[in-house]
Amino acid sequence: MKKSNRTKSAVKRLILALVFLTMTIIVLSACGNGANQSGQSGKLKITTTTGMIADAVKQVGGEYVEVTGLMGAGIDPHLYKASQGDVKKLDRADIIFYNGLHLEGKMGEIFERLEKSKPVVAISSKLEESQLQSGSAATGGATHDPHIWFNVKLWMTSVEVIRDTLVEKDSANAEHYKANAAAYLVELQKLDVYAKEQIAIIPEKNRILVTAHDAFGYFGKAYGMTVTGLQGMNTMSEYGSKDVSKLRDYLVENEIKAVFIESSVSPKSIESVIEGAKKLGHNVTIGGQLYSDAMGDEGTPDGTYIGMVKHNIDTIVKSLM
Repeated sequence: MKKSNRTKSAVKRLILALVFLTMTIIVLSACGNGANQSGQSGKLKITTTTGMIADAVKQVGGEYVEVTGLMGAGIDPHLYKASQGDVKKLDRADIIFYNGLHLEGKMGEIFERLEKSKPVVAISSKLEESQLQSGSAATGGATHDPHIWFNVKLWMTSVEVIRDTLVEKDSANAEHYKANAAAYLVELQKLDVYAKEQIAIIPEKNRILVTAHDAFGYFGKAYGMTVTGLQGMNTMSEYGSKDVSKLRDYLVENEIKAVFIESSVSPKSIESVIEGAKKLGHNVTIGGQLYSDAMGDEGTPDGTYIGMVKHNIDTIVKSLM
């Protein structure tokens, strides 16, 4: 009888051991799958800073990524300070993409902390020194102009950085990311051609772009326009009456008929320049609103990178013809 009980106990222990082993295998298997794709949805959780980067990640990642952009329409990344909610989104992400070149200057310490535990990738990281434009004393510590998205060719390099990062993190879906990136790069190539053709329509003497802050340097160099702004490349830089007078005189001397406001910058600064020119007998109009450091509302054509750039080009051409 005692022997029978011992046998039954041994069988029970064996069954429990097998159940435990089976559950361990299931858990480990689930963890293994989660190494490349997190969450119940099976999608990579990605957090980005600007809307332009969020759009690019969506284009490349497609159905295999879940993208959260911290900075929406009308948000100035130069002045942006992450909230507690933003920090949680960054903590939960599998990958973080940011612009770099000190665009998100106030978030540097957060990125440094997080890069110890996950990929924190600057989409500008593959650009050569020769491709970057110099910064200035007013760039908030940046040695280079961070507004790289206004040269479509440079933005294509950033898309390649996103593609390569997704492929490395989620090799199971590598071909999907490569195919999406290839298709998107074709569309960006068309956009680059469109920009060159449309700006060329503007009479050469009128190819002067005046905005609230100096965000369009890459655009001007790539597409043949002279660019100047009231503030420096960073909206944290101060401007005074001398800056207003200098830009006012520039408008008068060059007979510039239109200047542009920006969706993420208060129009008051540029309006003061217009008023100053008017007092000197030179009428200047606001040629329209351009998207500089942020795209349009989500769900609209201007809420995509391609739509934003086309809006800017069409607005500039219409006003300076």
